[in-house]
Amino acid sequence: MGKNITRKIIAKHLVSGNMVPGEEVGLRIDQTLTQDATGTMAWLQYEAIGIDRVRTDLSVSYVDHNTLQMGFRNPDDHRFLRTVAAKSGAVFSPAGTGICHQLHLENFAKPGATLIGSDSHTPTAGGIGAMAMGAGGLSVALAMAGEPYFIPMPKVVNVKLTGELTGWAQGKDVILELLRRLTVKGGVGKVFEYSGPGVASLSVPDRATITNMGAELGATTSIFPSDETTRDFLTKMGRADDWTELVADPDAEYDEVITIDLSALEPLVAQPHMPDQVCKVKDLAGKKIDQVAIGSCTNSSYSDLKNTAQILAGRMTPPETDLMISPGSKQVMKMLAREGLIEPLLDAGARLLECSCGPCIGMGGSPVSAGVSVRTFNRNFEGRSGTQDGQIFLVSAQTAARLALDGEFSDPATWGPAPERVTLPDDVPSIRELFVFPPEDGSAVEVLRGPNIVALEDFDALPRSIEAKILLKVGDNITTDHILPAGAQITALRSNIPAISQYIFSRVDEGFVGRMKEHGKGVILGGENYGQGSSREHAALGPRHLGVKAVVVKSLARIHRANLINFGILPLLLENPADYDRLEQGADLTIPASEITPGGAVNVIAGNGLTVSVTNDLTEKELQIIQAGGLLNAVREGKS
Repeated sequence: MGKNITRKIIAKHLVSGNMVPGEEVGLRIDQTLTQDATGTMAWLQYEAIGIDRVRTDLSVSYVDHNTLQMGFRNPDDHRFLRTVAAKSGAVFSPAGTGICHQLHLENFAKPGATLIGSDSHTPTAGGIGAMAMGAGGLSVALAMAGEPYFIPMPKVVNVKLTGELTGWAQGKDVILELLRRLTVKGGVGKVFEYSGPGVASLSVPDRATITNMGAELGATTSIFPSDETTRDFLTKMGRADDWTELVADPDAEYDEVITIDLSALEPLVAQPHMPDQVCKVKDLAGKKIDQVAIGSCTNSSYSDLKNTAQILAGRMTPPETDLMISPGSKQVMKMLAREGLIEPLLDAGARLLECSCGPCIGMGGSPVSAGVSVRTFNRNFEGRSGTQDGQIFLVSAQTAARLALDGEFSDPATWGPAPERVTLPDDVPSIRELFVFPPEDGSAVEVLRGPNIVALEDFDALPRSIEAKILLKVGDNITTDHILPAGAQITALRSNIPAISQYIFSRVDEGFVGRMKEHGKGVILGGENYGQGSSREHAALGPRHLGVKAVVVKSLARIHRANLINFGILPLLLENPADYDRLEQGADLTIPASEITPGGAVNVIAGNGLTVSVTNDLTEKELQIIQAGGLLNAVREGKS
């Protein structure tokens, strides 16, 4: 039988393992990306490995998350990122140039290439046929050092698209429909590969929106074919030589098949506080809207914002509804300005923000208390907006613009004709001169460090027996935003683990850090899908610094599981999920760590005499990493 796209790319990059779903494979990585919220730590880890120059085809360090530069911490970190990139042979993208995923799609991503990034939405590049995956910063640092990236061989789901989008339906509605069907856990261990006659009707920005938000399925990645649409996009970006055709064989095999009729879709919305709480926009008609935010790595393309300007032209938003717009890159901004599309945005009452992540990660633009905020983003987790009781709804850019004019949810049947679908002009302006390319020889470059940049600490090896209390019990779908909130105040501490650790679970249980300090070590008990969301490894590093030895949960999200392993925290799975209800916060636990084997079960003794069985899904190598105290220790000891 023939190969699908995913298996073609993996086969070309395979350095170890067998391509059997669930078995570990090691992949050669062509490109990496980092961003300032997670990349600062990744570059510190890269330095700790001791490699002079990056060994990928391309590595890019973006500054796009905390661009506010309030106080010295952020500008110091940005200066560190600029100088370490120059010394190490990486490209640097300064603050304000744009959002990493939009910029990478426009300027660097290639069909058929492997890309990992220290950001969970790295799969955006799957929109042009790259196998792009989010990863923890340490995994990215090792890839920059030339080491393979290890993942369980994923199953491949064929999402067969038929028909064409009509009316106000957009690419965003395709991924919202998938989330409605499959939930935020439905993609774990899977790659979503798109095919069918409907693919040709979707632009690259449509495709990138879909692959970007595929991260919310828990998927390893998502990918589209590289076809004539891809070639047209890359040609207009001045990168015709980067195009290669990449399609599945006619008789390609898949593990699952899902069919979506594009012509049957209508505008959808994800309701608070999960991206899979999806309903039709018309079902919420009459609900007042306090704020609309258009942008993020999901929906800040030229086509999204040109449509936005066309919808808003000659009209104004109600004074009770605040509208913010964040272009995805300076390239997008230049095209809008050249076509006279900035003025309609401003005249409609919109606030034009910097080309950065901004409100998506609570970096300004928070809604009012209990405010209803309609956003074009990918996540609506509780508190992520910066307002703990904010009510966040996720829609397409075109739907958001139309709702901003009404100041409330309304039925798309009343909106009139939808704007025409946008195509890129033939003369797209380049912004490549804004990137800082490294010198041929970086040996003379001095890496500049501010006082907030704290060296990595050394972690102890796993003890033979873990004796600690359950110091926190949490429920299902705990996100990395729950574990470590974003926002300007906290993200500024990203290069200072002792400082940022003081905020671990601060919006879930204010007493957690105090209990950890009192006891010196502890265990976290969680439910299903623990650690979903952002790739931020600080959500594992912070607990490790505080003394968390293990997490005992019903199930784990992919990237957070990898981060726990990377930093020597034992991820254990309740063999009987009902035991979650039998264990309480404050209970003493004894975990016989020395008896743990890959995939094996052991009995954990609770202080009240209760015995529960826990298992794991660790490979032999992953267990050795945890036993060594983390991946850096294992690399030094030659065990990785």
